[in-house]
Amino acid sequence: MKKRGKKYIDALKKAEIENKHFALEDALKIVVDSHHVKFDESVDVAINLGIDVKKNDQQVRGSVLLPHGTGKTVKILVFAKGEKEREALAAGADYVGQEDMITKVQQGFMDFNRVVATPDIMASVGKLGKILGPRGLMPNPKVGTVTFDVGKIVKELKEGKIEFKAEKNGILQASIGKVSFGSSKLKENLIALLEIVNRLKPASSKGVYVKKVSLSSTMGLGVSIDTLKLRNNLI
Repeated sequence: MKKRGKKYIDALKKAEIENKHFALEDALKIVVDSHHVKFDESVDVAINLGIDVKKNDQQVRGSVLLPHGTGKTVKILVFAKGEKEREALAAGADYVGQEDMITKVQQGFMDFNRVVATPDIMASVGKLGKILGPRGLMPNPKVGTVTFDVGKIVKELKEGKIEFKAEKNGILQASIGKVSFGSSKLKENLIALLEIVNRLKPASSKGVYVKKVSLSSTMGLGVSIDTLKLRNNLI
């Protein structure tokens, strides 16, 4: 029997799931079972919201502590001073500093993927706007990364707290874990995210709010979830 190549098999799988919508559990099973590469792929969700991101009152942005984390290594930089600097270090922050650390970042230091700052130092941190902003790393009070409670936020970020924001065309994207988590843990992470997104629905948003939800692994195919059935998981 002729052996079929991976691209051929992927094309067949795509034809089987294209233009179909699956129950949440089935969609997760497809994503997990279709894993075929050697590394542990991330599992991402794309949520198409019924909002107009051009309107200030229809912005959807927030954060959520995923029950099972993201499976990714988190390196945290905290801008703080005095007692708050010691608090951040005790909580597990990788780097803590003030003007010295600001200068270091200006000189090209980027060995971190989350940034926290206390309110009293944000005026100085503002100098890094052009560096941190485009990378989505600028501390923001709306997602809890500008706070005096640095110990709490550092612990949450280490445990798997993520930020999310609806971008162009109202599409919100986030990572909800790794393929190795299995369907059950991925489901719990996704439900936690969706519950927060639902709570953030803008009052001025009319019609269907969650229009489409799709899952995919890093190298895998996109799988659409049946949003009508999905609502049963959120009630």
